[in-house]
Amino acid sequence: MPKSLRNKIGFIEPMYALGVSQLPEGSHWLYEIKLDGYRCLAGKDAGGVSLWSRRGNMLTAQFPTIAKACEHLPAGTLVDGEIVAMDPNGRISFNILQHNRSRASAIRFYVFDILIRAGRNMLHEPLLKRRDALTHALRLVRKASSVVDLSQAVTAPAADLISAVTELGLEGIVAKRHDSAYEPGQRTGAWVKYKINKGQEFVIGGYTPGNPFDAIIVGYYDEGKLLFAGKVRNGFVPHVRREVMAGMKPLETDVCPFANLPEKQKRTQWALTQEQMKDCVWLKPELVAQIEFTEWTPDAHLRHARFAGLRQDKSPREVNREPG
Repeated sequence: MPKSLRNKIGFIEPMYALGVSQLPEGSHWLYEIKLDGYRCLAGKDAGGVSLWSRRGNMLTAQFPTIAKACEHLPAGTLVDGEIVAMDPNGRISFNILQHNRSRASAIRFYVFDILIRAGRNMLHEPLLKRRDALTHALRLVRKASSVVDLSQAVTAPAADLISAVTELGLEGIVAKRHDSAYEPGQRTGAWVKYKINKGQEFVIGGYTPGNPFDAIIVGYYDEGKLLFAGKVRNGFVPHVRREVMAGMKPLETDVCPFANLPEKQKRTQWALTQEQMKDCVWLKPELVAQIEFTEWTPDAHLRHARFAGLRQDKSPREVNREPG
């Protein structure tokens, strides 16, 4: 490869997993645990280490312990993984990740792929060959720090894996074809994600007033239209409520962004009718929130929804209703 690849590593948009309602089975699939955190690409070149979000935003200053650990990568190397935070019980917590500066010891970076190794382009190599190269590339990193680790592949029948992940309260499972190349920016189905819990991202399109607000109004995009999914009241401690309000206030608008409002009067507590819309404050749909919920209602509303945090790593236009 050109020497320039060793001297300068730049951002490459990551490959994405396609959401599925059934986990694929067979010897040609490799399984990994789906982690609830921030997608991150870490690169080392002659200028040092850089961390990027999935959208290409710099994360280096935000996660200095990860950047320091990645100094042990070979020069001219770019890896892909997920930054997560652990709670005191060893479980992954998106809430802690939102406030990582005060809980730096809880941050971990689990790496699952390698795009460039010591100046060599690995994008067209099959997944199993990339995994072998990644293991070697991380050897010194893992020896020097416990902050960065390899995301382990899991070998088990699909049903047993789903049962174990459900019991542990994890987010889901990612399945990848053994022979798949790394396709930047693509969601081809060579990687798929099967969600166990019902949490996903939603776009904030408004709120109902309170102290300083009572609930956020969220939705998702379908064929270019933002569709109302529900109001979310739970999950806001006082300082988080203030932070969310500070982000919403500059986005206030007189125009309702939801294409399916108002709804007709229904015998459910989740409907948002024309009369109820008079109490709503609308927002330009630019904020994305992680929302946990128990299920979708037959009317396509969220049941028992709870706010988990804001997501700066997701574009609103990427937010669709996920299978399940």
